[in-house]
Amino acid sequence: MRIVLVGPPGAGKGTQAVRLAEKLAIPHISTGDLFRANISRQTELGKLAKSYMDAGNLVPDEVTIAMAKDRMEQPDAENGFLLDGFPRNVAQAQALDELLRTEKMTLDAVLDLEAPEDEVVKRIAGRRICRKDSSHVFHVAYNVPKQEGVCDVCGGELYQREDDSEETVRTRLEVYHTQTEPIIDYYKSQGLVRTISAMGPVDQVTERALEALKSEQAGKH
Repeated sequence: MRIVLVGPPGAGKGTQAVRLAEKLAIPHISTGDLFRANISRQTELGKLAKSYMDAGNLVPDEVTIAMAKDRMEQPDAENGFLLDGFPRNVAQAQALDELLRTEKMTLDAVLDLEAPEDEVVKRIAGRRICRKDSSHVFHVAYNVPKQEGVCDVCGGELYQREDDSEETVRTRLEVYHTQTEPIIDYYKSQGLVRTISAMGPVDQVTERALEALKSEQAGKH
């Protein structure tokens, strides 16, 4: 299956992408990983992306699209892939359509993870990360450390990342609404969108997503 995952920051896209890709046995392609991989391998595209990032500029669509194309052409993506963080705007969605047409491929579904704005702000602004090991993540409401400000795992100091502050989160949501949300309408016109609630336990959200995809596959047979 070829799937695009969309949803506001804090809807749990990263978590669901990993779980769904594993259950569907397809690669999870995230723009963040693409950038990191290309930059660390010092590919031509990586060097180009880095030059924009170092200058504090956004990486142009054509560079992101070229990286995604390169990744989708890898052997492990032959039976499908799950795109997370790409396309980020309508221009990228159109370029992706063009790309898939050239490769004689089509998208199967666009999963839209929905979460109320206040919930998203609460989820992100409440996150606390360990300074010693950033994989240790706590939350002031959902995963409270035994001792305030101290990591349960290694005793490191817990802090709030700058881009997790409420003000920044609201700005990120604004960017999402103006730039990324229009792709949902774009894909709705193609009948590809499956909207699911991102609320509740992680397992439940995964189940909802798999159900939506199952009905999608059933509809094609």
